[in-house]
This record gives sequence, C-alpha cells and structure tokens, in this order.
Amino acid sequence: MSRTERSASDRSETEQDTLEVAFSPLDDRPGLMVSDLIERNQFRLFTDRPVSPTPAATDDHRFPVDAAVTVDAASITLPTVVSVYVRDETGTMLAETEHSAHEEFPHGTYSLELCGPIKMYLRVEGAVTVSSDVTRTHIEFDGTREVGVGARSHHEGPAATLTTTEDPLDVMTAVSTFSSALKTTSPERSYPTLRGHPPLVELGERLHVPDGVDAPDTGVRLELPPEYESIYVAAPLAYYVAADVVPGDRPRLVTDDGFEHDLDTVRGFETEVERVLKQTFFLDCVTRTEGYYSVDLHEREAIESSLDLDFEWLYDQPLATQLAEYLSVPFGAVEDELPEWRLTSHVAPDPENVELLPFVTNDLAVVRTPQSQPEPSSEVQTTAANEFFRDAAFTRSAAADDPTRSYVQPEAADSLEQSWVGDGAPIGASKATTNAFYNRLDRTPADGDIGITVVCNDLRMADERDIVDEVYASRDELPFEVQVHHDLTRAELREVLSAEADLLHYIGHIDGEGFECADGKLDATTLRAAGPDAFLLNACQSYEQGSALIEAGAIAGIVTLSDVINSGAVRMGRMLARLLNRGFTVGSALEVARDDSVIGDQYTIIGDSSLSLARTDGGPPNVCVVRRCGGDQYELDWQTHPSTRVGMGSMVMPWIDDEDQYHLWSGTSKTFEMTREEVQQFLSLETVPVKIDGSLVWSDELDFSKL
Repeated sequence: MSRTERSASDRSETEQDTLEVAFSPLDDRPGLMVSDLIERNQFRLFTDRPVSPTPAATDDHRFPVDAAVTVDAASITLPTVVSVYVRDETGTMLAETEHSAHEEFPHGTYSLELCGPIKMYLRVEGAVTVSSDVTRTHIEFDGTREVGVGARSHHEGPAATLTTTEDPLDVMTAVSTFSSALKTTSPERSYPTLRGHPPLVELGERLHVPDGVDAPDTGVRLELPPEYESIYVAAPLAYYVAADVVPGDRPRLVTDDGFEHDLDTVRGFETEVERVLKQTFFLDCVTRTEGYYSVDLHEREAIESSLDLDFEWLYDQPLATQLAEYLSVPFGAVEDELPEWRLTSHVAPDPENVELLPFVTNDLAVVRTPQSQPEPSSEVQTTAANEFFRDAAFTRSAAADDPTRSYVQPEAADSLEQSWVGDGAPIGASKATTNAFYNRLDRTPADGDIGITVVCNDLRMADERDIVDEVYASRDELPFEVQVHHDLTRAELREVLSAEADLLHYIGHIDGEGFECADGKLDATTLRAAGPDAFLLNACQSYEQGSALIEAGAIAGIVTLSDVINSGAVRMGRMLARLLNRGFTVGSALEVARDDSVIGDQYTIIGDSSLSLARTDGGPPNVCVVRRCGGDQYELDWQTHPSTRVGMGSMVMPWIDDEDQYHLWSGTSKTFEMTREEVQQFLSLETVPVKIDGSLVWSDELDFSKL
C-alpha cells in the first residue's frame, strides 16, 4: 500500500490499537526483558529470583508510560551503568547516580527513572540502595518488595494531519501549528522526549487545520517574507520557540513584550536563523538544570562565569522573556560549547516539499536552501579505486554509470550529517524522500527476534558473506535471527525482498536492469511491496534499485553511486555491519565508515537516515579518538552520535575516573587527559570503534600492548 492510499485516520486508529512496549521473563536467568516493539530496542533487568510480570495500571507512575507491570524482587541489577534519577513521592529529585555511586534511602515511596535504551521507571515502597561499579548498576531493597515497572517507547508519531494549499500564506499557517506537538514550553522542551512530532502536512485545494491542533500562545512571532525559501528555513525555529509565522516586510523575531531580533543581518538570513535556533536550544539546556533535572552540567560550568544571566531566575520566566535574555548574549560567547548539530537539511523551495517539513522539523534540522543544481555525470569519485585496480581486483559491476542520473554536491555544513531534499543524487549527504518517512510512521510492532537477511549472489564475494554473518551473530544479548542466502534465482530473490526483515544486506552485482540473479536480472521496480525496513546494497550502482525499495515500502538504505572495488566493498560491508550491530543509525554508521575507506564517498543513503537497527543494554553510539602525547600520557576525545533514543538535548556522563559532570550528547565532548591504564580500562567497558593513528579499529581488537 502506498502512502497516498493510506489515510491519516487509518494510521491513527492503527497506532492506538498497537502495543509498543512488552515485558517477558528472561529465558536464561532470573529477570525481566523490556522490549520496545517499534524501535526494536531491548533492555534486561536481572533479579534475585524468577519473576512473573503482572499487568498494572500505567497511571501508577508519575511520568507517562506505554505499559506497566509489577514483579516481586529483593534486588534488581542492570547489565550496564546507566543514569538513575531517584525521586520521592512528591516528585522531588533526591539523587542522580552514575558510575561509582552509592546512595541509601530510608523507608519510603520512591520513583526510580532508568535512562537505558528504553525509558523505564521503577516504583517501590521500602528502603532502597542504589550503587554502581565499573560495569553494572545495582538496586537493592530491604527484603522482597512489589516493584512497579513502567516503560515508554521512544517512538513518537504525529497526532494529526492538516492540509494546505500552495499559497505561501497558507503554508505559514500550517508551520505555525507545528509547535502544537511540544509537550511543554519550558526549557525542558530541549529534552528530545518532550518534543513531539509535528502534525503531518498534505497539499490540497484548501487550508484545513483539524480541531485540537492548537499551538501554545507564547507571544512570539516570526515575521517573514511570504516565500518558500524563508518559510522552509525558519520552520524548525518556529516549532522550537512556538512562534506564530506571519508575513512581514523583513525577517525578524518579535515578542508581545516589544523585543525584536533582526534575522536579515550581514551574515545572511539562513545563518542568523541557524544561530538563533542553536543558541536558544543550548541555553535552554543550561537553564533546565534549575528545574526537574538538577544536575551538574559541564557546559553550564564552561559558560556561566562569562555570561550575565541568572539561570535560577530565568527558569521561571515565560518563553518570550527567556528568548530576549538568551539573544542578548553574543553568539561567540557560547559558540565553542554548542553541541554539534546532528543534521543540516538542504530543502529545495518547491511546493511539494512542504510535506517533508514536519519530518525535517522533527529532526530539529538546520535548513538551508540548495545553492547548487544537479548535473549529469559519468564519473563519480573514481580516484578512490586506484590502489585496488593495481592489485587487479574486480568490481561488483561491469556496467557503465547510469547516463540518466544527475548528481549534486551539497555545500559543507557544520553538522554530523546532511540530507538533500530535491532533484539529483547527493554526494556526501542522504537523499530524503517523503515516502521513506511515511514508511517509518507505518512501521508496525514486531515481537520476537530481530531479523537479518544476508544475500550473496556471487561466490567470489563469499568473504563478505562469511564476515557479516559472523558480525550479526556476535551479539549474545541481542536476539538476532540471521538468514543467509546465496545464488538466488529471480523468483527466490523476489520472495526474499518481499519478506519482512529488519535489515537486508545484499552482496552481489547490480546494474541498470536490476539485481543479478542465477537466471537473469530482477528489477526492484516490479516489486509490489518491500519487506525489509533497512537495507545495505553493497553492489555497484545500487542507487536506483535502492530508490525502488523505498518506493515499495522500505524506510532507509545504504547504496552506491558508482562502481565499487570488491576488496574495498568487503571492508565497507564489514564496518557498516559492525556499526549497525552496535546501535548506530544508518546515517551515523555511514558517516563513521566513510572516514575509514577510500571509497566511502561512493556510498550514500536513501530515506530516513535516523533509523537504527536495534540497541540493547550498552551505552549509546560513540566513537573514541585516542592520541599519544608521549610517555604514559594520552588524550581521548569522545565523539557521540544522536539516535532515536538519545537525541539532541540528551545528557550523558562518560565512565571515566573523577569525571562527575554530565555532557550534552552530540559531537565531540571535552578532551580527557588519561594514562595508558585509564584508556585501556575505559575502552574495555564496551565494544566501540576507536580512531587511533588515523585508522579505525574496534576496542575488542585493539592490542593494548602497542597502544
């Protein structure tokens, strides 16, 4: 079923009837498995005795949860160290714990918030002790207690669909409703879980905003020229500051209190909008430490002494007042401490792209107007293959580049990832499509093992098949079901491409006619429906076939723009498999892998780059950069990557001795000075990619004696 065949009301009814979170006893030891059935995340709670979860009311918990159960236990152990926020019956936060913690609480009623791959809450009456060592968090009670366990999925869907015409004034009205999805207008909206998905937008013959889609009245307005370029660029800012978007002679942000901030500066409109969004978001992250989550934040300590801002006073002020105070600060005063933005999206100012605005806004992307136009090309990134040709390596296709394809090179941006919304195949950016995002919304709950399908249709590429099979099967704590196929016929491959799976990893040949099979070519454009959510088509020139899979129902995929050398493709395939296996999104996995391969720029993404395969137990996706400083001294940079569950505005505390501050999640944290032993201890906590001496290796393969 295509997007246009499915109504918004049908989607809402389906979502209301589906179970997003499930609980089940562990099979191999006493404990409870908590599963996010939409995002395919799982987290284990180990208990001192076998448990039989009993369904419970969700409103027993102070914070919203999708499902709840009760279990009887005297202790609960978490498989990793996670942040635990302890609150009393009134909601007052008593403590926040991380690594090397030990907190004791007398008899009382407590709520414990567990910040794992799934947002979880424990509710218990009794005395509680929370402690953690290097690898695990332990929660103990004064005897066997009934423990309420609630969980909330990180999946967030839009609550409504509105219609707009192509008239820019109507589009302004539509964008003004985006902030109706915010769950608060306090600085806590900088937390990703408190920013809901904006309503969907469809083009039609008249403007229609459904009842109940009401934006908060904040007294903030964005006055803009009534043209697509301005509206699209300002949409994420309008959403975040809950601004009413209205026509004006010159772009500016104004409030009912008389504050005015010019958006048409010498830096340019797009740059000014970007600065206002980043500065407001960042200072909200700092101000919120005066609220419900009173934690020691590194970024606050870094800037507070140089700013004339009273954060305690600011926290209780209305949003319009906070904006005026924030923007009184020079951007340069906070620039160095800003988290690296996840996404810059280049959106062509075409009427049909209004339907993509809610998804771009939901990512809180920096929006730019494309400055370059697609151009035909018969050669893309060819120099990367030279060293492989010298070794007489073979490519995964013998066909020439598709002569009908045009390419575009988006301008460089200060973000972890870039996306392209417009014509042409982007180099160095993902190709965002409306169908992919709607396919993501229609993702249905899936109970059971995470399905990985590996297809190898050329025995000369069996090395990659064996490698990725081993990689996907390496997670004992994550229930992967890996199916490996080889030498498929057209009928067999059609069946595989139509079967449901979380990931398809294809190894073989692809050209303009389709996938090469044992008895000919299979063109993905002939599929009625694609089964895999995500795919990696590790073959030459797989862009068009990947596009066809998205049109048929897939959400995101990694494809190639030109021929790829087999030996280079094997290395990319292994690296991408490991990154996806460790919880990196499709987008962040490719960004990391590109840096480690001379053919990396020949790969791109089609669809929703924020999709991740699965995540369980361990910490969020990150890369460690290690530099030798001489003797026993090293420097370590911790590069964090946003994901569905750890989005822009999340906080994390690295498991490093003497580090007791939280850091905003996204990009490179401060540089840590460490000894060899400390580096080794840190890298042994979890299997992560490590950059050292310009090469990317995995911590479980690193020879520490040579570090």
